[in-house]
Amino acid sequence: MSNSIPEDRIPVIVGVGEVVDRPKDVADGLEPLALLEEALRRAETDSGARLLGDIQSLDVVNFLSWRYRDPEKLLAQRLGVAPSHLYYGPVGGESPIRYLHEAAQRIARGECSVAAVCGAEAQSTATKAQRAGVELPWTPFAHDVEEPKRGAAFQKPMAVALGVFRPITVYPLYESATSAHWGQTPREALKESGELWSTYARVAADNPNSWLKKRFTGDEITTPTPDNRLIAWPYTKLMVANPTVNMGSALLMTSLARARAAGVPEDRLIYPLGGASAEEPRDYLIRDQFFESHPQTAVLKAVMDLVEGDGRKFDAIELYSCFPCVPKMARRTLGLGSDVQPTVTGGLTFFGAPLNTYMTHAACAMVRKLRGGGKLGLLYGQGGFVTKHHGLVLSREAPTQALRQDTSVQAEADRHRRKVPDFTTEAKGKGKVEAFTVIYRGNGEVEHGVAMLRTEDDRRTLGRIPASNTATLAHLQNMDRTPVGTLGEIVTAGDGMLEWRVG
Repeated sequence: MSNSIPEDRIPVIVGVGEVVDRPKDVADGLEPLALLEEALRRAETDSGARLLGDIQSLDVVNFLSWRYRDPEKLLAQRLGVAPSHLYYGPVGGESPIRYLHEAAQRIARGECSVAAVCGAEAQSTATKAQRAGVELPWTPFAHDVEEPKRGAAFQKPMAVALGVFRPITVYPLYESATSAHWGQTPREALKESGELWSTYARVAADNPNSWLKKRFTGDEITTPTPDNRLIAWPYTKLMVANPTVNMGSALLMTSLARARAAGVPEDRLIYPLGGASAEEPRDYLIRDQFFESHPQTAVLKAVMDLVEGDGRKFDAIELYSCFPCVPKMARRTLGLGSDVQPTVTGGLTFFGAPLNTYMTHAACAMVRKLRGGGKLGLLYGQGGFVTKHHGLVLSREAPTQALRQDTSVQAEADRHRRKVPDFTTEAKGKGKVEAFTVIYRGNGEVEHGVAMLRTEDDRRTLGRIPASNTATLAHLQNMDRTPVGTLGEIVTAGDGMLEWRVG
């Protein structure tokens, strides 16, 4: 270790805690605040030191299963602490990694010596209670607190009208565009997705903190059945995130000086080495294309620069896994093959997806993984619709350089952005498929298809494919030839919506 870094300016993760709540009686289910407190107490126990009472920095990941007024203050009161940094953040799956990174930076600046990052959800209990008409004995639901902005709030009215404003219907657009760009047939792309997801499932099956401890083959994951229905082409239920869980997780971080003074064993210490962040526009229709995310690429290349520019240097990685296209894109940028080991946790389908806080659990799993062997770990989190990206490198060995304070690689991401086509809601003539999906109802029937199109004058628009247009739907769902790049007719339907059809 360089003598130029004072030990009180070297951040180190010393404790991790997770809790999974499976109440026999729904009324006994723990609320998110209780899950947070328990996870933090377990993290303190894991550290072997008394640290909770000295927390000076507390970040709480956004809740969606229950609404509180100032949950970060409520949690601080439960813990009996008054941190100078107390933050409850916005929606975003990358946020746990960002909070960890920022907490490490605060320690590196000397602003605090003990920091905590935590998150929890109790969606399973909340949903069951609502269905059963059970009133939960939790902190009263804060009806006067505004629900955080998500999905539709940032999208064009046409996207909302066609149903392509939710993660489950937007990510398939990336799936179709990326596989076409990589020269894959839809059949080949689906096979890659199934095999990748099967790897996540195997890890979840062995993770004591996972929600769904069951192994699945690739074919079981990708083949539609009554229990594994298609949701949005080509994604089945076993290919998407599962938010109906009750989980809490927390990490405790301190300075190396404080850890040593508290007697934390050296083999428990895990060091943040650095990372990077960047974003796409919130409105996905004003991006230049859908076969690459420039912010994702910039973030992953920046974290690779911390390990001699070689993604194979990581002994363990966690690639965010809300939908298969995300880790498929990431592993290619990292220079890793289809045999990649993409997770230490189990993924948002099989481990479970406590909404914004999955990566808090992934960070806990990574700490345990590095303690058990291996030197370098990569945590890559993502939020929105391939929108917000943050990567963080953890190491079992102490750093030789001070933690950098500037993490943004936005300028590098923006430098690669090509011209964005103008968007139009009025078009006719020929339309070329840029990306697409087919949306399904709960009973397995097609609701309608949606094609993202380029018009003859190279503007972008969206076209509906009615369930009755079986020929065009069959064209879109041909497993042996991608429809991306094919031409069809744009027409205006009786309700004023644009439609697209082949032939």
